[in-house]
Amino acid sequence: MMTEADYYALFEAYADGELAGPARANLEARLAADPSLALRYADFTEMTGTLRAYRQRQNVRQQLQGIHAAMLAAETPEEITTTKTNEPASPLTHSVNPMLRISRTERRLRDFWSGHRATVGVAASVAILAVFSTLLGLEWWRAAKTAPSLYGYTVLRREVERIKKSQKDLTLTLNQFGKSGISAPAPKESKFSGTGFALTSEGYLVTSFHVIQGADSLLVEGRDRQRYHAEPVYSDVKHDLAILRITDKKFTGFGRLPYAIKSGQADLGERVFTLGYPREDVVYGEGALSARSGFEGDTAFYQVSIPVNPGNSGGPLLDERGNLIGVVSGRQNDAQSAAFATKSSYLVRLVDSLDAAKPAVAFHLPHFGQLAGTGRPHQVKKLQDYVFVVKVFE
Repeated sequence: MMTEADYYALFEAYADGELAGPARANLEARLAADPSLALRYADFTEMTGTLRAYRQRQNVRQQLQGIHAAMLAAETPEEITTTKTNEPASPLTHSVNPMLRISRTERRLRDFWSGHRATVGVAASVAILAVFSTLLGLEWWRAAKTAPSLYGYTVLRREVERIKKSQKDLTLTLNQFGKSGISAPAPKESKFSGTGFALTSEGYLVTSFHVIQGADSLLVEGRDRQRYHAEPVYSDVKHDLAILRITDKKFTGFGRLPYAIKSGQADLGERVFTLGYPREDVVYGEGALSARSGFEGDTAFYQVSIPVNPGNSGGPLLDERGNLIGVVSGRQNDAQSAAFATKSSYLVRLVDSLDAAKPAVAFHLPHFGQLAGTGRPHQVKKLQDYVFVVKVFE
């Protein structure tokens, strides 16, 4: 297994162009296919860039200090000294050796230093402050970026900078508002996004609580880009679970869900996989169940060895038969590929408690899966229709 130093040596060789053709192509393919490795390379690039900028600032500072020292060494007394007999002595136009004359260039440097000594000192101070401010700001940014949530680890809600509108959406807007002469309102952009998946065929979905926390409105979007408005119905903050309901009248139901929701424990070492939206397209990840408890031994969570990224929160964790065993929640930054998922048994308990509290609202959970014995590509193809992007508007 490669250590952190091995990765840095590999990345450094790649950045310096020292990798041979096959090795370079192999690394580029891995970077494109492995989000965890790509994130590691991005951190390496950012760190080396910061160190390079710091080294350049140090060089400038050393040059300024060298100029300062040379100018101080070149300075000579400007006053005319007097002897004991009060007779004026001849003015000094040399520093130590009387045979060495002060050149015109040296005189200009001396005059420049006398007139700009304060300015150069301020510039050097500003350069030093800039270096330390940059480093301190970087550390604050890293601390804010990796700060653990109320669950003790880094949650994976993705911040959305901008949603690109398709030509179809723009045409629809023009058709609705252009003919009437009314200016179209600016499209509202989402601020965060995560993943959700169907809980029942009637239009209930599951995601992580931290994905929808603070939301004014929600939009869920499927693989076919069909969008529905949704609203939160119930939340379980302690176990990072939230149940949503699609509110659009055009929604006609999901049909029969192809997976069952397990109420028991999964086995240690069991092969598992997930689907999620760390970007606009669905991303598949696979690994193994590495612990039957989560962060700091929390028995409500599993630990799995699957690379996950911001946007994966709320996605389904599935076993080899394509049945749900958990809901992806977050990851631990100081452990390679250590992700956490709420156990599906706690989701079942939440639904049972809701059924008992409000019997008029019945949740018909799927108890029989349809994907056992089929190949993974077929399982993924079927499951994609029930996994959604959850877009959060604030």
